[in-house]
Amino acid sequence: MVKKRILSGMRPTGKLHIGHYVGALENWIKLQEDYENYHLIADYHVLTTKLDTREIFQDSIDMLIDWLACGVDPVKSPMFRQSQIKEHTELNLIFSMLITVNRLERNPTLKDQVRDLNIENVIYGYLGYPVLQAADILLYKGQYVPVGEDQVPHVEISREIARRFNAIYGEVFPEPEPLLTKFPRLSGLDGNAKMSKSLNNTILLSDDAATVKAKLKKAVTDPLKIRRGDPGNPDICLVFSYHKKFNPGEVDEIDRNCRSGALGCVDCKMNCANNISKFLDPIIEKRKYYEDRIDEVKEILHDGENKAKIVAKITMEEVHTKMMLG
Repeated sequence: MVKKRILSGMRPTGKLHIGHYVGALENWIKLQEDYENYHLIADYHVLTTKLDTREIFQDSIDMLIDWLACGVDPVKSPMFRQSQIKEHTELNLIFSMLITVNRLERNPTLKDQVRDLNIENVIYGYLGYPVLQAADILLYKGQYVPVGEDQVPHVEISREIARRFNAIYGEVFPEPEPLLTKFPRLSGLDGNAKMSKSLNNTILLSDDAATVKAKLKKAVTDPLKIRRGDPGNPDICLVFSYHKKFNPGEVDEIDRNCRSGALGCVDCKMNCANNISKFLDPIIEKRKYYEDRIDEVKEILHDGENKAKIVAKITMEEVHTKMMLG
């Protein structure tokens, strides 16, 4: 039986945080057993918010190491840089003719990012971000896209573009569907709805135990629970949401003791920090393995790029045929 294909990726901004794991990586790792996976290092997408390219390659390597350390298998899931597959830009150009500016301006993800990043003047490339993303997905005929919930509107734009191309030129592309995790998003340590390095509210996958504890100490909790003995409301507590993911066995007890006032916030935070570190320990150990073998990491990257080039070339030949471009 032919496996259905998955395409997903991330912008290379360096080391990843636990929000990346919960929102995407965990899904990738589970799905690679049953699907044909392709994973994109979206280095062109970085240019939408950062024109200095001097760190992009190192950031790409750091991110790739985190992928490998978490369990993404390069044999099952080829990993590659967007910039090394030239067909991405060609398909992006074609797709840009199939969608209006008004449709892109209605994208809720764009509005959220403009607000979060304090962007005053939106560049053409930033507005067209989801068009290039559609090219990324559809170049590999991705049928499913494992994403966090904030990226679902982008996947919908990809579906619209696929439908429009197929209607005009003939059937080429599938309409990709998003695959969400049970925990699609972790809020940041400051209580912001999104964990983001640009907001400096993250726990990195590479953070040691001391760093995790220091960061958790500053995490926001129920503002009405000031001291031990005060009844708390775990439903609005950021730290309790982390317990649900990294310490599920104690969730009921923590909920009960928080509400009664028996559990203080400091003890709750340190318990959470210990459980997050237990989760991170094997990732950090595997990360050190790859950090000591950078040539192996680069070989994995180049092998993934060679595999991606083969698929991309076949797709664009089909596009050219359907469009009668020769």
